[in-house]
Amino acid sequence: MEGVQLNLISRERLQKMSSMEKIRMILDNVKEGKIVVLESGLTPEEEAKLIELTMLEIDHENFVGIEVESYPHKESFLSKLLGKKSGRLTLIGPANRVKTISKREDLITAIVFGDR
Repeated sequence: MEGVQLNLISRERLQKMSSMEKIRMILDNVKEGKIVVLESGLTPEEEAKLIELTMLEIDHENFVGIEVESYPHKESFLSKLLGKKSGRLTLIGPANRVKTISKREDLITAIVFGDR
């Protein structure tokens, strides 16, 4: 039986990592064909850096890129006041294994394929 590995990363673990450590961990996992789910998501800056590094590492034979889906950011009064944006649950996987079907404010529907 063929399976797909999901790595569910807690908010606590993410808070202990620098932005570059998070991005490297995500890219390394996705390049191995794993799906990564982040409990607290990425900041917009981290997501932009992840996409930038992904573009540099694309290899059309072995790594075709990533698919990233996050719930929309909801800002509290305090986070608006302090200028902080915190990410929400985020799904990241190889572009050839994850296809987003629909995305709403409170639901992301995706299909995860086995080896392709």
